[in-house]
Amino acid sequence: MNLNELNKMTKSLGSTDKMPVLFLGHGSPMNAIEENEFVAGFRNVGKEIEKPNAILCISAHWETKGTFVTAMENPRTIHDFGGFPKELFEVQYPALGSPELAKETKRIITKTEIGLDDKWGLDHGAWSVIRHMYPDTDVPVVQLSLDYSKSPQFHYELAKELASLRQKGVLIVGSGNMVHNLRKVAWDKLNEVDYAYDWAKEASEKMKEFITKGDHQPLINYSTQGRAFELAIPTPEHYLPLLYTLALKEEKEEVNLFNDKAVGGSITMTSLKTGGV
Repeated sequence: MNLNELNKMTKSLGSTDKMPVLFLGHGSPMNAIEENEFVAGFRNVGKEIEKPNAILCISAHWETKGTFVTAMENPRTIHDFGGFPKELFEVQYPALGSPELAKETKRIITKTEIGLDDKWGLDHGAWSVIRHMYPDTDVPVVQLSLDYSKSPQFHYELAKELASLRQKGVLIVGSGNMVHNLRKVAWDKLNEVDYAYDWAKEASEKMKEFITKGDHQPLINYSTQGRAFELAIPTPEHYLPLLYTLALKEEKEEVNLFNDKAVGGSITMTSLKTGGV
């Protein structure tokens, strides 16, 4: 190991003040290149917190059988969407990876075997929001996949094993949407401020009530919460990153909401910051 590699590992994994944890409602990929209140929210939270040594992102858009962590030095920018303007496909976010953080993540997780991945990269759930927080691409980014075969309880318990990374300058980011039903989007209402169907409002308010009370079990068992939750979470991938953020909350830490609005009737952009100043 040369001096630069040793310095990089020390910087990435050395002891620091406890980093906050974020859940970011990422919404449309167009948020990557548009200027709106949600983008401003991502940018502001990046300014509010101490600059991390690295980011570990759990994105709705990397589902796998088994759990994997990106371990390459230079993750590619993945354009995992279709039907958007050419300008969006031209965006690159050339942040470094961190094989050291990948190996540390594999080491501390005992709930399941973690595979080291060298093929994925950064999907839009990661780069579309992180590029607003750290536009200079000067923070290494690693992604942790979602095992689609596992239960919400499994993901919540796995997330707890990541806690020690917060003391090593690692910002853990869950990226998804609390309410996310693309089939129900009111496309004609996209420009109407904070428009939401009644069921989306009901699910969102209940979710926020459980979050502020620190009552996580109903959120883990979301499938038992009735029709509004069924419509809000027709598939789990955009919701599960929220459970990673909630699992890492310590007893006396505050949770602050931002970007707390709906778009298109059936998607909420609600985002959370747990801990930190």
